[in-house]
Order: sequence, then C-alpha cells, then structure tokens
Amino acid sequence: MSRIGLKPVPVPPGVEVTIDDNKVTVKGSKGELTREFHENVSFEMSDGEVTVSRADDTRESRALHGLSRALLNNMVVGVTDGFSAKLEIQGVGYRAAMKGSDIELQVGFSHPVTVSAPAGIAFEVPEANRIVVRGNDKQMVGEVAANVRKVRKPEPYKGKGIRYEGEYVRKKAGKAGVAR
Repeated sequence: MSRIGLKPVPVPPGVEVTIDDNKVTVKGSKGELTREFHENVSFEMSDGEVTVSRADDTRESRALHGLSRALLNNMVVGVTDGFSAKLEIQGVGYRAAMKGSDIELQVGFSHPVTVSAPAGIAFEVPEANRIVVRGNDKQMVGEVAANVRKVRKPEPYKGKGIRYEGEYVRKKAGKAGVAR
C-alpha cells in the first residue's frame, strides 16, 4: 500500500487548485503549473486538501498513486515557495557572470559559453563562482541545473569544473612515476 499516496496534499491559502478529469492546474503567487495525470489516478478536493485515489490495485496503479501525489505536492510547493538548485564553480580563472537573463561561463575553453534561461527559470550569480537556478517547476529547475553542470563536469584529477553545492568529487591519483 502506498503510504505517500494516502497522505492528502494540503493547499495553503492563496493557492487555487483546479481539477478537470486528469488535468490539474495549480495557481499561486509564483505562477501557474498544469499537468496531465494518468487515467488510473483521480483527485478530489475537500476542506483545503487534495486527496489522491487509484482505480484498482494493479502494480502500475499502486506505483502511479504515490508518484501522482508527489508530483501534485511539488506543484503546490512550487507555486508557493519555488525551487532552487545551487551550483559552484571550481578552478583557476573559472567564473560566471550575468548577461541580461542569461549566464556567461568562462570554464577553461577558448571562448565563453552562454547558457540561456528557458521560460519560467531565472539565474542568479551571487558570487563569480556560484550560480543559483530558480523556478517554480521542480523538474525544469533540476534539468536546467544539470545542463549548466554539463558544460564542464567536475573532473576527477584536479576537481575543476561545475558541481552541485556540497557535491563530493572523488579524486584519482593520476599517473605514477616511472622508475628509470
């Protein structure tokens, strides 16, 4: 039995949830999110809470039950608080700078790399070696942060590159000296 799926999703004041068959729209102070859910899952709004129920007890329906509840909860949290992913840049001369709404990365290439912000995503560069990706869609924030990290992944010999804040990069020893 899905324990996550059984928990109701609390809807804070100022958030409007609209349920139309399997299409759920959530509006809040940080924007609006819409998602189409599987037909084996249904939603019911009552007393400021949304409950998620499944059609039957097949393996697929049980899996979708918890998933749908988690996705709906992320939508509600996204339109009230929003999500952020923090990245840090390590390496001599490696830095980031804002260029309008985009970021320009100098990460050891012969040219600067510009990363554009898709709709609903905002970049911040509080320091030259820190990047913050903000938005109301958790999936989009994670995907954009992964794409920024992909520009120059942290390498295992010196640890230079773009990494998530707090990410540990295991260092390798490198070449051993040859005795002559």
